Amino acid sequence: MHGFKLFDRFKSTQVHALSPQDNNSGSRGKLSKSKFTNSGSGAQALLPYGLPTTELLEPPIDSYLKPIDYVESLADIHRRLNTCSQTDKSVLCIEQYSILRGLGDPKLLRRCLCAARQYAIDVHSKAVLSAWLRFERGEDEFSGVSSKDCSGYILECPMAALVSGYDPKSIYDRCQCGQDGLEASSSQILVGNESLSLEEGGDVSFCIGDESVRCVRFKIASLSGPFKAMLYGSFLESRRDKIDFSKTGISVEGMRAVEVYSRTTRVDLFCPAIVLELLSFANRFCCEELKCVCDAHLASLVCGIEDALILIDHALEERANLLLASCLQVFLRELPNSLYNQKVRRVFCIPEARERLSMLGHASFFLYYFLSQVAMEENMALSTTVMLLEGLEEFATEKWQKAFALHQLGCVMLERKEYKGAQFYFEAAVDAGHVYSLAGVARTKYKQGQQYSAFRLMNSLIFEYKPAGWMYQERSLYGVGREKIMDLNTATELDPTLSFPYKFKAVMKVEEKHIREAIHEIDKIIGFKLSPDCLELRACFFIALEDYESALRDIRALLTLKPKYMMFHGKVSGDHLVELLSHRVQQWSLADCWMQLYERWSSVDDIGSLAVIHQMLVNDPAKSLLWFRQSLLLLRLNCQKAAMRCLRLARNHSSSVHERLVYEGWLLYDTGHREEALSRAEKSISIQRSFEAFFLKAYTLADTNLDPESSSTVIQLLEEALRCPSDGLRKGQALNNLGSIYVDCGKLDQAADCYMNALNIKHTRAHQGLARVYHIKNQRKAAFDEMTKLIEKAHCSASAYEKRSEYCDREKAKDDLNMATLLDPLRTYPYRYRAAVLMDDQKEAEALEELTKAIAFKPELQMIHLRAAFHESMGDRTSALQDCEAALCLDPNHSDTLDLYNRTQDQATRSI
Repeated sequence: MHGFKLFDRFKSTQVHALSPQDNNSGSRGKLSKSKFTNSGSGAQALLPYGLPTTELLEPPIDSYLKPIDYVESLADIHRRLNTCSQTDKSVLCIEQYSILRGLGDPKLLRRCLCAARQYAIDVHSKAVLSAWLRFERGEDEFSGVSSKDCSGYILECPMAALVSGYDPKSIYDRCQCGQDGLEASSSQILVGNESLSLEEGGDVSFCIGDESVRCVRFKIASLSGPFKAMLYGSFLESRRDKIDFSKTGISVEGMRAVEVYSRTTRVDLFCPAIVLELLSFANRFCCEELKCVCDAHLASLVCGIEDALILIDHALEERANLLLASCLQVFLRELPNSLYNQKVRRVFCIPEARERLSMLGHASFFLYYFLSQVAMEENMALSTTVMLLEGLEEFATEKWQKAFALHQLGCVMLERKEYKGAQFYFEAAVDAGHVYSLAGVARTKYKQGQQYSAFRLMNSLIFEYKPAGWMYQERSLYGVGREKIMDLNTATELDPTLSFPYKFKAVMKVEEKHIREAIHEIDKIIGFKLSPDCLELRACFFIALEDYESALRDIRALLTLKPKYMMFHGKVSGDHLVELLSHRVQQWSLADCWMQLYERWSSVDDIGSLAVIHQMLVNDPAKSLLWFRQSLLLLRLNCQKAAMRCLRLARNHSSSVHERLVYEGWLLYDTGHREEALSRAEKSISIQRSFEAFFLKAYTLADTNLDPESSSTVIQLLEEALRCPSDGLRKGQALNNLGSIYVDCGKLDQAADCYMNALNIKHTRAHQGLARVYHIKNQRKAAFDEMTKLIEKAHCSASAYEKRSEYCDREKAKDDLNMATLLDPLRTYPYRYRAAVLMDDQKEAEALEELTKAIAFKPELQMIHLRAAFHESMGDRTSALQDCEAALCLDPNHSDTLDLYNRTQDQATRSI
């Protein structure tokens, strides 16, 4: 199913992390159009702040944990996860999440959060982690969805989170939300002087003012020890049938509710105000069972922010654990919007409020990790972010937690330009064991005019530890002339995914008036790692050349990644610049847009395709099909977070139920709920047969090792999809997928027909499938030629060079793979191939080095596994075991690694 997966749903393990952007300096409003239309050339009018200069360029200090050796850290996590107690696993999974954040793989991160939730025991941790998982899925962006809505699984269920206890095996089961009868909805609510019609002889009266409430003595006595002592002990009340309760603080209505509860053990019969009174009464008289019932009932009533804000003070006052958890859960499940509510911020940010939460066990590192992460994504420089990070530090209990909190505080202070404070926090993080924070220390020294001191610090770091790309990148800031360029080149050699060296060298060429060379330089990083800052830079270069069409393309593509992006260091909105540039290029009609999209899609120009769809959405923002197309492109570009946002918008703008079901199905599929995705597809088909519903069902079914019967079903589904109305872009994908299935089934002629039909409607990627058919038929020259056609047609051809290498001799294959690495250093197959060739030639040290240099900037499962196998073959069992453990940290179920790990352990045991 390789071809089926690779091309048409655009899945990949590549990482495309977006570089942080300073959006807080200067005004954030639009500049008036007059400022852009002053006298001078068109380029000068559109670049009122001039072109960027090398003096102002700086790489960001990453705000996450950054180990010196990822493999060593991952292996350590795996060992501890396998040996720790069940109660410690949840915290370890969050540590694993923190380390893996640097890899930028959303699926890995979600798996860590799921595992943390799976092993959570207490209600507080469950509530936080369930809300965290919901936030990661972006469910807050769904229209018509409230914070208490449930996805259908215990994993994220808000009510299941309020059940204390530990049952890791049931975590992925469906929850019971909506299935149990809601007794409260059908019960009589008691207010005022009304009472149940249950008559039972009372033998004691509780007098409150001029009124009395008749009760059954032994039932009231059974409520708590104090009541039992009062009514049956040596107190005077035990011998009286009338007891004065006027000074206890309970109302007549409240006492009547106590009497009813004593006979029915129910509180869902009363209005919330009475239940709150019962809660207070239960605390005063140590009625633990009554307190638990009131606590649980009130917790079930919290439905939104306003409810939570009203009830949270009662929860804190009465020490109602479930009610407090329910209130906090609503705040968390409404993130990020709830952070803009001043009353909610006070709950989490004010030290006194944090102390009250802590006393009840509802302030934790988990809680403030989640809150601070959301706040940093919204705006790093806000005081709210600082206060939440102070909470994170306060509740850090382990060394790594302290280091993490301190490092993040340093990053935020650096963003706020509070350099002395930033230096203090970075140095404290270094003392706590986070070596990468030394880069932050160096940066703050530089900002305070201590350039030589910063240079010496990074210089000593490079000599003390195994050099990494980020070390040379940081040192380059403090060097001059040739030394600076040498450090930048070394940084790129060690880690070609760092964007700063490309940006710096591009801007340097602009300063030398070589703008086209600058564009060529920045193209190198944009070709495999799409980020807003690099697109903005290239757009500025195009404006300087007065190539407004290319500039407009880049800004439109940028806005699909970050819709509210502010250009020129936060001074001009991207939308405003699009508006101004639009007046300088030829306007396209809707028909023109579709034609341009078809042309760019066919030439594998993904950035150009994004730009065209952005323009179409500006004119028709409610077009769900366009949002869906945009999500497909973003997936192919490995911008998964932006892709999921577009898919949610497609769902929100659906004009029919069957269409919405399809987009919900894709969202479920992408978050690991395969069965639910299938169900959505089938429901959609039952309402209306459509291309997208059949395609979704076929794709989801194909996500397994297909047996002949399953393959036949997928073929039928794709054929049904092709019979439904759609356009050439999607039909080309369906034909390509159908060809892949035929190849897997050994039906090569049918596969070739599918690929040829796809090529006839300009689905360029079908060249790869056709080449595969030729290769299986032992027609290697034809396969090579077919891939050459794809290379010539495709705008981005790294994958085509990689695939063509399979159809030529060793020397030509090495050339193609070297070109693939040059175009996209994140592709891992070329490193593995070159390493395997070196091992075959008995150049073991060189083979290890080929893998090691790639693992240093992309610790990917297959490369780590292959290095483990090399170590094992060379008799280095210690290194082999460490690599296996690191690989299993990335995927604990990877069968090849498990086999190798067990075999190496057995060998090590026998040798003792």
